[in-house]
Amino acid sequence: MKYYSIGEAAARLKIPESTLRFYEKKGLLPLIERDSAGRRLFSEDQISLLVTVGCLKNTNMSISDIKQYIDWVVAGDSTIEQRLDMLNNHKQVVLAEISSMTESLEGIQEKITRYIKRTQEALR
Repeated sequence: MKYYSIGEAAARLKIPESTLRFYEKKGLLPLIERDSAGRRLFSEDQISLLVTVGCLKNTNMSISDIKQYIDWVVAGDSTIEQRLDMLNNHKQVVLAEISSMTESLEGIQEKITRYIKRTQEALR
């Protein structure tokens, strides 16, 4: 199995090393291995899990909820229903946020259009 250093993992995920350290401190990196010098080693499975953590974080899921999700992943297949429920609920929250942001963006675009029109009229 191939392992990545913290620097390599951070580069692959396009996040700072400090973020990986923070995730570990918050319990989001279970079963992290270390080499003989105590350096973190990231497997492909952990990189994949970190991609999921990034998706959840980027969609404003709380660290405590992400931790719960990770705990369920570690617990195994007996928690698939809980994970599915959590992700379905989170999806609904994200969709509502997207809808709200889209409405706000439309309002901003209306203002931009109005200001462009006013500046063009002022030039005449």
